[in-house]
Amino acid sequence: MMGFDMGAERQKILFVCSANRDRSPRAEKIYKDDPGFEVKSAGTEGYARTRVNARLVAWADIIFVMEECHRAAMLEMFPGPETAEKINVLGIPDIFHFMDPALVSLLKEKVEGYL
Repeated sequence: MMGFDMGAERQKILFVCSANRDRSPRAEKIYKDDPGFEVKSAGTEGYARTRVNARLVAWADIIFVMEECHRAAMLEMFPGPETAEKINVLGIPDIFHFMDPALVSLLKEKVEGYL
């Protein structure tokens, strides 16, 4: 994980998948104890545990979506350059369960490339 500058403000990260059950909550769990970040997770679907909303999008400094379909859904729900500039697509398919060690490794590998 990244080092933390005590004078720096914590970066606010939003992780987004479809249902907010496996991928995005797992990513939130991985980074929640890092002192350099504030993290939250949400889903794009109506049945998501926590559905992404305008407040979460405005709160986030950076948004990581798992797949291109999530980017498209986000831009449809929250159009505009201020949203588009925050979104990064990780390319992690919906084939993992929350506790899957392969998901943890993949999330760390993909996210660290941006941070």
